[in-house]
Parts: sequence; structure tokens; C-alpha cells
Amino acid sequence: MHEDRTPDREDGGVAKERICIVTGERKPKNHLIRFVIALDGEPVADIEERLPGRGLWLSAQHDVVNTACAKNLFAKAARREVAVPVGLADRIEGLLSRRCMELIGLSRRAGAAVGGFEKVRTSLANGRTGLLLTASDAGADGRKKMERLAAAVPMQSVLTSAELGQALGREAVVHVAIGPGRLADRLMKDLGRLEGFRRGPDDEAAAV
Repeated sequence: MHEDRTPDREDGGVAKERICIVTGERKPKNHLIRFVIALDGEPVADIEERLPGRGLWLSAQHDVVNTACAKNLFAKAARREVAVPVGLADRIEGLLSRRCMELIGLSRRAGAAVGGFEKVRTSLANGRTGLLLTASDAGADGRKKMERLAAAVPMQSVLTSAELGQALGREAVVHVAIGPGRLADRLMKDLGRLEGFRRGPDDEAAAV
């Protein structure tokens, strides 16, 4: 069983890749979730990758986390007894969605996020967009219009219009533009990981 013993710090030229304890694949950290085993023996998802202790890494996919739980792979990798909580994959999805909405809220308060078609179009036209968000339940026509306007701007369509609206303190929002910078980079990373928990089995197979 794989346990990645590479130090978690990335200074000194340490590669930003880790090994998934379920698949054995080495992947960029942006595609993985780090876990540490708490004193009570429960695996804790270290979303911000700051908790002390040896990290156990899993691909950011709902089915992979479920497999790790079902096959007792946390305990095998950690070489100790582990008490896996019920619904761990769903819990992680919730953590990631809340974190993404918090980052959008931080961007709004910093004046780096706007919502609504016209404001987003203006942001794109002025070159002030580092990340474009379109609601996962957006209509096909609106999505295509934004894709044409976005050009080379990175896009994500993971959060629902209700979640985007909640992040901006509104009822529902379909399009959001995030200004370039660290918040946009962090949001892109976490939205990518959240996407792995919201894709169905058929989507996962198509993405391979």
C-alpha cells in the first residue's frame, strides 16, 4: 500500500506531486485531497494542506474516497487503526463547496468579483478577468455566449446559480468574473477538486 513520505513542504525544489493511496498514481497536488489521521483515529481532510502529521493523499473523486473507506485503505497506509466516519466523501464535497463560496465572497469584498451577464461581459472586455464562473445549471445559450466572450480566460462550471448567488450575497447568479491574482488561483484549484466530487461515473470515465 502506498504512503507518500515526501515532505509536504515545497521549498527546496520538492515536486508538487503526491501518490494516491487508492490508485497508486502520482498526480499533481491540485488533483488530490490531503488527509491526516487525528488523535482519535479519524481521517481528517486537510483542504488547506496545513495540518501537522504525515499526509495521506487521495484523488479528488467521490468514488476514490468511497473505495478508500470500503477497503480500509486509510488504516493500511497509516499502519494504525482508523475510524472512518460515515459519508466521508459527501463531507469533503461540502467542505470544498463552502471553501469555494468563501473564496468568491473574499474576492467580492476585495472588489475583485462581479456577477451578472453585463458586468461580467464588461470585465472580460476590459481584460480584468482571471477566472470566469458559469453556473452548472446555466442555460446552454448563455453558456455559449460567455464561452465566446471569454476567449483564453479560464472557465469553471461547478457551482450552481444558487451557490454563486449565496457567495455574492444575492438570490441567484449565473455568471461571475473573478479578477486575476492569488484568490482566483486558489479558487481555480478548489473548483477543480470539487468537480471531481460532482462528476458522475460516466463523466469520470470520459475524463480519463
